[in-house]
Amino acid sequence: MYDVLDSRSILEILRPVEDPELRKSLVELNMIRNVKIDGGKVSFTLVLTTPACPLREFIVEDCQKAVKKLPGVTDVSIEVTAETPQQKSLPDRTGISGVKNIIAVSSGKGGVGKSTVAVNVAVALAQTGAKVGLLDADIYGPNDPTMLGLADAQIVVRSTETGDILEPAFNHGVKLVSMGFLIDRDQPVIWRGPMLNGVIRQFLYQVQWGELDYLIVDMPPGTGDAQLTLTQAVPMAGAVIVTTPQTVALLDSRKGLRMFQQMNVPVLGLVENMSYFIPPDQPDKHYDIFGSGGGSKTAAELGVPLLGCVPLEISTRVGGDSGVPIVVGDPDSASAKALTAIALTIAGKVSVAALT
Repeated sequence: MYDVLDSRSILEILRPVEDPELRKSLVELNMIRNVKIDGGKVSFTLVLTTPACPLREFIVEDCQKAVKKLPGVTDVSIEVTAETPQQKSLPDRTGISGVKNIIAVSSGKGGVGKSTVAVNVAVALAQTGAKVGLLDADIYGPNDPTMLGLADAQIVVRSTETGDILEPAFNHGVKLVSMGFLIDRDQPVIWRGPMLNGVIRQFLYQVQWGELDYLIVDMPPGTGDAQLTLTQAVPMAGAVIVTTPQTVALLDSRKGLRMFQQMNVPVLGLVENMSYFIPPDQPDKHYDIFGSGGGSKTAAELGVPLLGCVPLEISTRVGGDSGVPIVVGDPDSASAKALTAIALTIAGKVSVAALT
């Protein structure tokens, strides 16, 4: 069937190979590019839909196996790159120039580790090579600067003809804007809804975000003004709901999840944080401090995926307090592995939604 080893035969042999998440041919998706042949050596570029593709190695292996079936092939070299697709625009919402996908990380109640998840997901995505921003929309309790190691950072405000432009701070591969940069450490923010709405819109549209694959928005808990402002202002790739296995947290998470659905924002799934406690001196033991199985049960009842379960470890708290997220400070820990897997799953779901 393939008498001549050329670019056409390479593409034809690769046509049956599919993206495991999109269930479509790599060739039809234009993910195979720059095919070159030098004797029996074949090289080409594989363009993934996200730098954080969780199935990257499987796709590369499938491509190599397919091409090696061709007569005369002695070596297959694959360069892997990524082009994150742009989230679909909506007629009644204004996107942010250069920002491809906006993802909200939210919770029904406080104290469930929402900011820990948001910060570590952002950093984990950046570790894959993605361009990532983090918008701290928790105006009343801005903790992301501390958790990202930027508590003492100073952001630059530039005056332009169209208004002030903020330049975000940067650490661990993530650009950050937060109210924490604009107020004194002990200064409370005592604002009503309209002022909250104004500063969130400023963080969206008056920040020099540059080119971003993902803008993670760390929401305040609940279903109030901040959530309403965000969902009505920008087209969103989806929302992630963070909870613990505890019943009171799950009850509030259901309300938060339904709010995003009512605002026509896709819910990417549920993250169960503090799933169980791992004693540092007895890592083989697990203690279900907040109960067990609540996240999976609630996700099943609400018809959304359970994105992952993150254990409770002392090193996670230490990393947040010291400004070194656990995916950086202790990447081999159970929590870091869970958070990294969650980040990759989120990226995969966002890409699928953008291309379908």
